[in-house]
Amino acid sequence: MFPQKTLQQTPSQTVGPFFHGGLLIGDEHVLVESQTLGQPIRIVGTVYDGAGQPVPDALIEIWQADAQGYFNHAADEHQALADRHFRGFGRSGTNEHGQFVFQTVRPGPVAGRGGAMQAPHISVRVFARGLLIHAVTRLYFPDENANATDAVLNAIDDPARRQTLIAVHEAVAGAPAYRFDIRLQGERETVFFEP
Repeated sequence: MFPQKTLQQTPSQTVGPFFHGGLLIGDEHVLVESQTLGQPIRIVGTVYDGAGQPVPDALIEIWQADAQGYFNHAADEHQALADRHFRGFGRSGTNEHGQFVFQTVRPGPVAGRGGAMQAPHISVRVFARGLLIHAVTRLYFPDENANATDAVLNAIDDPARRQTLIAVHEAVAGAPAYRFDIRLQGERETVFFEP
């Protein structure tokens, strides 16, 4: 009879980096058309690793409501009211400097649990080397009064940590721009939520 062997778990491995070649085809970072309703904006940012170095091969996904606060998605009971000229979902790879960009519209407020209104925000997903599961966070706008009553934003007790979810307005030519840097670890790490 052969001696009994104990099976051991195979070591885990990180995914990628294959995001740019496998998940980006064209202009997924452009969520708007010329007929899209609302205020056009640009979202720009840089993804940093735990050592503060830019991540050149990350993929950022965003999902957001249109300017009126509706999602063009079958799960939204108000889908018929959603702007048909707005995609609501986009992807951007980071360049060699870890930078990403989106052309979108400023979202409207959406109803949360129990019908309470949430501050306008953009849901953000980060895929990067070293992550076994994507990281999920939110982008809020700095000049939004509704931030004071947003349940998700205010569930973060530490004001310094809460600030990691608030974009910074940037003065650039053209559409208003907001900078939202994502820090995967380390000092000023972005607040991430359970996926």
